[in-house]
Amino acid sequence: MPDSDREMLPVYPDLECFREHENTPEIIPGRATRDWMDETNSRFAYRCTPLPIANSSGWEIIMPFSIAAHWNGGNLPTDVVITSDEPGELVKHLAVPAFGHGILTFHPGYLFRTSPGWAIAARGAPNTVKDGITALEGLVETDWLPFTFTMNWRFTRPGTVHFEKGEAFCFLSLVPHAALDHIQPRLRTFDEAEELKQSFEHWRKGRNDFHARLAEGDPETVKQGWQRDYVKGRDPSGRFEPDFHLSRRRLKSPI
Repeated sequence: MPDSDREMLPVYPDLECFREHENTPEIIPGRATRDWMDETNSRFAYRCTPLPIANSSGWEIIMPFSIAAHWNGGNLPTDVVITSDEPGELVKHLAVPAFGHGILTFHPGYLFRTSPGWAIAARGAPNTVKDGITALEGLVETDWLPFTFTMNWRFTRPGTVHFEKGEAFCFLSLVPHAALDHIQPRLRTFDEAEELKQSFEHWRKGRNDFHARLAEGDPETVKQGWQRDYVKGRDPSGRFEPDFHLSRRRLKSPI
């Protein structure tokens, strides 16, 4: 892509999802919640706003039915066996042991097209841990490819794993991949940004003081429980940044 075109990447890219067949899995906006986050004391994990924002910053392709996959530790494709209560042909449309070496392969069932300069990062749902198997991540140039991709998971040890109906087996995020090579990271000191330095020092002192009062059992601090500046989009001076802050995602479903 010419440099002039790279500089004109669309701010709001298109995401088109072409069905390969009638029984394609459903695509839904990413869900902010996680079971393990629900189970933390007072659901405190949700106080870390970047976690639920990451969870919902993309689209999930979800299981249309449940399967079990067993790996015996061998390197052949046949060393992974998939079972399900659904008819065999439906299962083959969705999941196969294509590559061997303990890799379980899913077929999303779509050909995706994105705007020029934008790619799809296909991966497992963020902040989700699955015992015995891990999602492999790929960056796919969906702005020009006329063919599909697969979503792959690799067993971490021999054994059996389950993917339940409604569970995400693939998470789609859009990446402006054509622009990445043009980004120049710069190492700087706070002496070059005095206003930012003062804000940072103000935040650090406030945070340290809050934690000290919390450790001492100060009633008002204990009642407050945690600082909410990030959630409210408020900087250390009390100024709000409504034009930039995100406290939740509102992604659209495919139509």
